[in-house]
Amino acid sequence: MTEPAPSVTPHSGEPHTGDLAGRLNWLRAGVLGANDGIVSTASIVVGVAGASTSVAAIATAGVAALVGGAVSMALGEYVSVSSQRDSQRAVIEQERRELAEDPAAELEELTQLWQARGLRRSTAELVAAELTERDVLGAHLSAELGIDEDDVVSPWHAAFASAAAFSIGAVLPLLAVLLPPDAARVPVTFVVVLLALALTGAVGARIGGGSKRRATVRVVVGGALALAATFAIGSALGASGVA
Repeated sequence: MTEPAPSVTPHSGEPHTGDLAGRLNWLRAGVLGANDGIVSTASIVVGVAGASTSVAAIATAGVAALVGGAVSMALGEYVSVSSQRDSQRAVIEQERRELAEDPAAELEELTQLWQARGLRRSTAELVAAELTERDVLGAHLSAELGIDEDDVVSPWHAAFASAAAFSIGAVLPLLAVLLPPDAARVPVTFVVVLLALALTGAVGARIGGGSKRRATVRVVVGGALALAATFAIGSALGASGVA
């Protein structure tokens, strides 16, 4: 009879859950999605504002950028994650077949994997046998492939999260360019967008464990260049009478 796994009381501040990496990836993807929404939408509305003072034209361009960008992000994420999910399911089914066809060879493979991690042969055999008794498929998926059968990614969740993050980021420059009076519209948008980018850069660096200053400067400079370029192009088109 298999004994139940002992309960583990994690120390304060130490994550013991197995989905930590997955949750960090979701957070990082959310920050990047919001950053994309801020930069792309801000660039479009500032470009239009440089060519025209029409609130209707700016609002139309901004809403179109928000909707189009969110849909594009969702579709891209859905396709990408669907491919990842199909790959995960394929390797899980392959492992299940191998276990059914030759369990002895799979047990030996699991033993050798634990030996490669530094265990003595006798200890590796004991670990492999106990893990196999508890959950043979889970033991092999974890040791060989680093995945969990229950953690197969959902493309619908990924698509929704990506679209939501992009939309949240896109709303900020849209409001920043529409709410102020004509004279302050572009300067206010520049300030709000650059502050928002500084925040997303710092948050992204914190999640990834990188340098906050470097990440913040990178996204702020990139965003400023994008805004300046589109505003200059819009102003030139407006002055020439093309727009």
